[in-house]
Amino acid sequence: MRYPELLIPASCLEVLKTAVMFGADAVYIGGEVYGLRAKAKNFTMPQMAEGIAFAHAHGVKVYVTANILAHNRDLEGIERYFQELKELRPDALIIADPGVFQIAKRICPEIERHISTQANNTNYETCRFWWELGAKRIVTARELSLAEIRELREKLPPRMEIETFVHGAMCISYSGRCLLSNYFTGRDANQGACTHPCRWKYAVVEETRPGEYLPIEENERGTYIFNSKDLCMIEHIPDLLEAGIDSFKIEGRMKTALYVATVARTYRKAIDDCLRDPALYERNLPWYREQISNCTYRQFTTGFFYGKPDHESQIYDSNTYIKEYTYLGMIGDSSKADRMSGGAFPAKEDACEAHRDTGNWYPIEQRNKFSVGEIIEVMKPDGRNIQTRVLDIRDESGAPMESAPHPQQKLMVRLECGAEQYDILRRAEEPHTSAK
Repeated sequence: MRYPELLIPASCLEVLKTAVMFGADAVYIGGEVYGLRAKAKNFTMPQMAEGIAFAHAHGVKVYVTANILAHNRDLEGIERYFQELKELRPDALIIADPGVFQIAKRICPEIERHISTQANNTNYETCRFWWELGAKRIVTARELSLAEIRELREKLPPRMEIETFVHGAMCISYSGRCLLSNYFTGRDANQGACTHPCRWKYAVVEETRPGEYLPIEENERGTYIFNSKDLCMIEHIPDLLEAGIDSFKIEGRMKTALYVATVARTYRKAIDDCLRDPALYERNLPWYREQISNCTYRQFTTGFFYGKPDHESQIYDSNTYIKEYTYLGMIGDSSKADRMSGGAFPAKEDACEAHRDTGNWYPIEQRNKFSVGEIIEVMKPDGRNIQTRVLDIRDESGAPMESAPHPQQKLMVRLECGAEQYDILRRAEEPHTSAK
């Protein structure tokens, strides 16, 4: 049995560091051009250099997406881009277009080339074709079952790697090749600018009655006929291992650090438990189920893995996420605490009951509003979630604040319990509240 890689998405430097600290074996990121997530924050070249250095220092690989379907106008820019990436030395490039593949092979042959799901990798002859051209890995099409993936493993060279999406949003279109966005808005999904029209509400209009919208299915909230549930295979890790998949890929290059921390930590423990002792994995299934629902999601499905999805894989009454926790911020480097405001924020090394009365000061960059006196949680990479009270909030000048209402404001917070750099702060919401 192969030991699988856990491959986690990162939209920005903060999220990359979260993925690394919460259990990723590899992360995949996008630059500001030529990837399929133009609306993600993405990485400037200096940020990419810093992210690659941080990941490599922790033994984690970095793959860079360059998986647009290129037009003539793109090719010169792609050549320049790959020249820059050559200097940064990521571990692989994720590519869909054969022309882009050939440019990468010519300019930076020392960087592995992985074939994106966007290339429709549905059979072993296609995969062999890419192997013979010099690809190291293929990302399977979303439409493949586990039985088909097992057959790929049997028919492909042992050194050719198979990467498969195991968690995250599903695309309505074949292997992600969607024309709806381009048709409705002029923004091309295959150039990285998808507007996600599969999440919109649709109705039928009869040609002799213009303006009279007929719901496709009677429901007071509308009908979302293209709106898939999210993929989740946390309860089926043994089947994924048995299929011979080399890399378990998580979707979500537009997600928050809280989402990435939650999914990475849960899959990390599930994979490790299953490899250590299948009985341990079975005993911990309730914990995995509970934890994986702590981030935003749209209800779960197993996608195509066990056969063609039916109507149960769709969501017809809403296009919103279920949201059980809100991301408040990430703990920064506490050694900086006493350097702010002339030592006004004394940092304590020990983190527990000994300091419960006075608390500990921690720097954070705030993401959502929270207030003094609130009970929040410190989410740790080792699986613990520690409830704590917010004792004090100060701005960078040391002025006290009753609440932190401004996103991305740099703050010092004093917490009852101890925390460490890269821990996540979150707040539990009312069960099953929704957010778009």
